Amino acid sequence: MINVKKIGYFIIFLISGASLFLLGFDYKKQQSPIELYQVYLDGEILGVIKNKEKLEEYIDVQGEALKEKFNVDKIYGPSTLEIKKIITYNNRVNTVEEIYDKINELKAFTVKGYQFNIKNEFSEKTIYVIDDKIFEEAVEDTISTFVGEDSYRLYKTDNQLKIETVGSIIENIYLEDEITYKETNIPVNEKIYLDKAELAQFLLYGENVEMFKYTVQEGDTIEMVAFNNKISVEEFLIANPEFTSRSNLLFPGQEVTIGVPDPQIRVVVEEHIVREVETEFKTEIRYDETRFVGDNEIIAKGEKGLSRVTQKTKTVNGQIVFVDHISSEELKPAINQVIVKGNKNLPHIGTPDAWTWPTGSGYVITTFYGYRINPFTNEREFHQAIDIAIGYGAEIYASNNGVVEKISYEEGGYGNYVIINHNNGYYTVYAHLSKATVTVGQVVRSGQLIGYMGSTGASTGPHLHFEVWVGKPHAGGYKIRPSEVLSY
Repeated sequence: MINVKKIGYFIIFLISGASLFLLGFDYKKQQSPIELYQVYLDGEILGVIKNKEKLEEYIDVQGEALKEKFNVDKIYGPSTLEIKKIITYNNRVNTVEEIYDKINELKAFTVKGYQFNIKNEFSEKTIYVIDDKIFEEAVEDTISTFVGEDSYRLYKTDNQLKIETVGSIIENIYLEDEITYKETNIPVNEKIYLDKAELAQFLLYGENVEMFKYTVQEGDTIEMVAFNNKISVEEFLIANPEFTSRSNLLFPGQEVTIGVPDPQIRVVVEEHIVREVETEFKTEIRYDETRFVGDNEIIAKGEKGLSRVTQKTKTVNGQIVFVDHISSEELKPAINQVIVKGNKNLPHIGTPDAWTWPTGSGYVITTFYGYRINPFTNEREFHQAIDIAIGYGAEIYASNNGVVEKISYEEGGYGNYVIINHNNGYYTVYAHLSKATVTVGQVVRSGQLIGYMGSTGASTGPHLHFEVWVGKPHAGGYKIRPSEVLSY
């Protein structure tokens, strides 16, 4: 006979046993928390891996070609790659190969190197190098290009010759840029400089790396070759360091390099100069009532004088931007040329063959007529004038007989300026004056004082901006090279 009571206990036992069995099974599925690594790129989760070092090793092993290209020992992940340790119950993980492929699709891998930032008033740029010495040596080479290899070496070793009578001494060389740097991981798809020669070329020419050879023709001068190829003489000399000045001679068949520099740094040179300069003679015109127009006679030939001039100059990338006149000693006085002319050639009419230099002696032509880099905009422009510097307050003279046509001020341009109508088809413009000493409508003779040198308007320092026009300035006339009427 079946004992109902026992059956009840048996059922309860079975049920309890089943419950215990089920509970025991659930307990075995629960694992202890494990350490894994979650991988992020730019803040986004790429996956989970077991071992951080394994991923880093795999990235390095896969980068053998990059290590050879950049001559480095190790390849790293992108700078925005993060690998964070996590504690989890989920044991599902990605392989390092899967994570590597995802990274490779999204971002460039990196190498250890240096990031240099160059900032000046015109631009800001970033340069990457594997070794910081590459940057330092490239900058040294660029400075040497602007200063001259021998001059720079003597300056650095403090072996410059002392000035006995004439000569020059470099007082200071520096960069007019703010340069900062840091060691960093550089993406391999960036431009990374591996040697100083390539970087030095960039610092000198920027992206304008296209250069070509020009074959010198009969009659060519350095100034002509530079002008015809839309570069300045200074830029020609940079591309052809075997030439030392604009007066060096060229010969037919000679090959020279034409390149357009676009310096990425601003090399400043401050120099103390003592030199002997010829003093231009003035032409004195006397009018004879007994002579007919065109009956001219030179009764006294002019002779140039000689002066010893002391100046301080400042150049930026080979271009003079400031001249400070210290002193001038006359060694030999100039003798004026005297021309007797028929009286009907009235003094308000300029004489085409008797132009006077518009400043006194000891001047420096800081910018010639031709192509240059504008010191205010850093853009290439055609400078249709000459800039003549002596020092603040130097006297400015009318370059020929004429009538003062205009006296005005132009902000950001000429500053204080005077225009003279020579009544023979020519006009001259005298700009950046500190002040004028003539009035509109006044008749002036060649060599007459008309104002003083200043630095008004768009000017880096005291100088005279001198223009020669055929026809009325800014009203149908056009500028010509001042050397067509003046000798320099």
